[in-house]
Amino acid sequence: EKFSFEKDYLEQFIRQRKIVGIVQDFYFVDIGIPQDFEKANKELLNSNTQKINFSQISKDYTLFLDRDGVINEEVVGDYIRNWNDFIFRPGSLKAIAMLTPLFQRIVVVTNQRGVGKGLMTLDELNAINANMLTEIHAAGGKIDKVYCCTSTDNNDMNRKPNPGMALQAKTDFPEIDLSKSIMVGNMPNDMLFGKNIGAITIYLPTRAEENPSPTTVDAAYNTLLSFAKDFILSR
Repeated sequence: EKFSFEKDYLEQFIRQRKIVGIVQDFYFVDIGIPQDFEKANKELLNSNTQKINFSQISKDYTLFLDRDGVINEEVVGDYIRNWNDFIFRPGSLKAIAMLTPLFQRIVVVTNQRGVGKGLMTLDELNAINANMLTEIHAAGGKIDKVYCCTSTDNNDMNRKPNPGMALQAKTDFPEIDLSKSIMVGNMPNDMLFGKNIGAITIYLPTRAEENPSPTTVDAAYNTLLSFAKDFILSR
């Protein structure tokens, strides 16, 4: 129900002297309009960054990466349907190259229901991923495998936030310990996926209209590159 703090509370109770004022000089954001509410969400997420001690992350950790919005630019409201639509996000190739020697495995986990909707074929999706891996390798990075869920059913075990793709990775690479993993994504489902597998969650706020619950985010960075730089500097 709509509620006006000024009219429905202040104007009513000022006459009864039930209001106390306290002067404070700290940073303040008024979340009364959508733009400032969005700003507050991002700043609260970013404020969590320092609670992770990356120096404790050993080389036997696994790095899970979402694809669209993390590695490449996302087409909001549509899908990457062919290689011409695929544009690497600024710094993502460099970031993957920087992170490659620091993790036992790096895998991509991506929901791609455009295939399930018939908007593209599985062969087209595989061709996009193959080209992506070629470019990543040429830039000095390595992705061990790309896992895709093409189902349109949110209850599908392999569709994030469900843990199926992580379990596939553990089957293919038995040395993976999901309790020693990091998930980087830009969607609420990515953060929930990370929590569902016991991973440290890293949020990239590249989609302003969708924010995860702060309780599902361990740290937030603007780009994959900024995460990579901070990860290396803190070790």
